[in-house]
Amino acid sequence: MAFENLAEKLSLVFKRLGSKGKLIEDDIKIAMREIRLALLEADVNYSVVKNLISKISERALGVEIMKSLTPAQMVVKVVKEELVSLLGGTSSIKLDMKVNVIMLCGLQGTGKTTHAAKLAVFLKNKSYKPMIAACDIYRPAAVRQLEILGKNAGIKVFFQENSNPIEIAKGAMNEALNNYDVLILDTAGRLHIDEVLMTELKEIKNAINPSEILLVVDAMTGQDAVNIAKSFNDLLKITGVILTKFDGDARGGAALSVKAITGSPIKFIGTGEKLGDIEPFKPDRVVSRILGMGDILTLIENAQESFDKENVERLAQKFNRNKFDLEDFLLVLNQIKKMGPLKSIMSCLPIMDKIPGVRNLNDVNFDDKIVTKIESVILSMTFAERAHPEIIDFSRKKRISKGSGSKLEDINNLLKRFGEMKKMMKQFDNKGGLFGMNKFNFLSKFKKR
Repeated sequence: MAFENLAEKLSLVFKRLGSKGKLIEDDIKIAMREIRLALLEADVNYSVVKNLISKISERALGVEIMKSLTPAQMVVKVVKEELVSLLGGTSSIKLDMKVNVIMLCGLQGTGKTTHAAKLAVFLKNKSYKPMIAACDIYRPAAVRQLEILGKNAGIKVFFQENSNPIEIAKGAMNEALNNYDVLILDTAGRLHIDEVLMTELKEIKNAINPSEILLVVDAMTGQDAVNIAKSFNDLLKITGVILTKFDGDARGGAALSVKAITGSPIKFIGTGEKLGDIEPFKPDRVVSRILGMGDILTLIENAQESFDKENVERLAQKFNRNKFDLEDFLLVLNQIKKMGPLKSIMSCLPIMDKIPGVRNLNDVNFDDKIVTKIESVILSMTFAERAHPEIIDFSRKKRISKGSGSKLEDINNLLKRFGEMKKMMKQFDNKGGLFGMNKFNFLSKFKKR
């Protein structure tokens, strides 16, 4: 997950500051030096780090901080505010035209075609009617790839045989004027030093006049992402950035550098391989994760989208009557699976200092197979056993073990953890409810070191 390394290092800095009752100037200077090193190791651009540390230091050494009753907390507050400012405010795409044209550009292999489809699915789910134009005529099978993605997502893909990218874009615009309100142009990947292909991009821009020009950048490119963004911005005046593989970059330097260097905000991040794995970039929430504060708002939004309301209400009623059983827990697991990988869910929770021996999510492998394994065990039980786990004796465990392909200790562990979870849920009743922290605490018991 992005920023994990940076989050770990900053957490250590803030813990050291928090251990001091009152801060002196030397404490602040040492902390700033450590933060500077952490940012540079995260592959943040040097000039960006220099300016950021200068701003933080100036505020951190001010009277407001030094005379505060909780100076360490005030330093964290200053760092958070400056990081949010560095990333820029939340910036949505413009969708106020009869046909909103979004042109995607970038290097080869950054995921433009996939993210054209992802963006179309995102907008479709927001009640827009998008169409994608296949303007990449150079990469073998690029058009075919887009057509397959479009078919799977129920998105119209426009292409004209024996046409150049400018003609395809114009033809797509004519079609969109009659039937669609969003047109996404999937252009060919190109090196920023390739003058011919870069000129072609400018010709597409002049011919169609897109309302958004989004640069698709691989977050794992690191420092080079900044140079790439600057080159495309100088030519096209990009309006925003889509960072792909955001879930795979543990450093995160590209995200912290792009906005400062180009002035163009990050508008979307790619968070996985599925068509639904794209989300608007929200700087304040990202910074909260960096500083170990979690991202509960995103978790709640994902839960609201993923959870079936009727099932939630029914489960809540059963829980309130103390009738929650393994059949219900199986339903809970299915609801959780809809929210995405366990590691993504856990990264939204401010729990790093609550799991013994774990400083960040790099220390733990939240294996998604765990959920499948638990499901297999429960599905190998009879309805009576799911409703009354207390009747499961040794002979029943042997049968369940054989049916699920699990070890006896796995079944013992599940029953033990389920009993613990029921006790814990009773303690946390009215402090988070059935779908509060409880289920995540339970799943964290199954982490692998």
